[in-house]
Amino acid sequence: MIYKSRTESAELLMFKSLGVRMELPEKDKLHYLSLQKGYDGEVMFDTFTEKLQSECLILNDLLFKINNTVFQIDSLIITAAVIHFYEVKNFEGDFYYESDRLYTKSKTEINNPLTQLNRGVSLFRQLLQSLGINMKIDPSVVFINPAFTLYQTPLDKPFIFPTQLYRHLNGIDKTSAKLSTKHKQLAAQLVSLHCADSPYKQIPAYTFEGLRKGMLCFKCASISLAVVGHNCVCGECGYVEKVGEAVMRSVKEFRLLFPGVRISTRIIHEWCGGLLSRKRIKNVLEKNFKRVGVRQWTFFE
Repeated sequence: MIYKSRTESAELLMFKSLGVRMELPEKDKLHYLSLQKGYDGEVMFDTFTEKLQSECLILNDLLFKINNTVFQIDSLIITAAVIHFYEVKNFEGDFYYESDRLYTKSKTEINNPLTQLNRGVSLFRQLLQSLGINMKIDPSVVFINPAFTLYQTPLDKPFIFPTQLYRHLNGIDKTSAKLSTKHKQLAAQLVSLHCADSPYKQIPAYTFEGLRKGMLCFKCASISLAVVGHNCVCGECGYVEKVGEAVMRSVKEFRLLFPGVRISTRIIHEWCGGLLSRKRIKNVLEKNFKRVGVRQWTFFE
């Protein structure tokens, strides 16, 4: 049972918006691609775990803070006797393992995911201790991409490869037992302790004036929308969306990028690139927000 679903992080959502509205510096483009690839790999992993038939609680995409240290967990599966802890990697290509280090085929060393796994498990164990929970933790690094090969893999490392994942999860199905109230209470506690946003986002500098204005297509993210009656139609992919829904998505995007700026008809009209009249923008805002103030001091919250 999926107890906590996976969602795109605020950092990834911000990059998706900024990647269309400005020219990202090269280092930020690479970071954006890394974030997207990591998320895609985690979603791929979810397509396997969501097929589990046994009694278990699946918690995805967790962010915790303990002893002033922030750490992230890709996925947890709580069973009757064990908490399975997963670090998911979407590496692609040929790599080799040597002297506890991971290298690309061109002999470039990359971060060993075991280091991240061990750090996360240690901090998670401390978190469980603070909750008075004493359960076995079974940690694994999952290499989810079928186009990944790791040469010289030590047999004693907690690695799960694409060809092994089905067998691993099938083992959970066969060995798990009935969950008790304490397991569900633990899941609820973990979700309550989850931090909604990471304090370590690596976002490039930007200003309202420096960003391209317009409404992004829900499907392809291009700024190619045209208003046809009550709908917005994308000139790139043809996706059709109700005007009100498109405006509310634009408001949500604006609030993500400019959380300290008040929502007003004027600012959203400008943010949408003047595609809709101010009156139409105002009608959407009044239907979805509380109006505060009068005349030029009106804003929505």
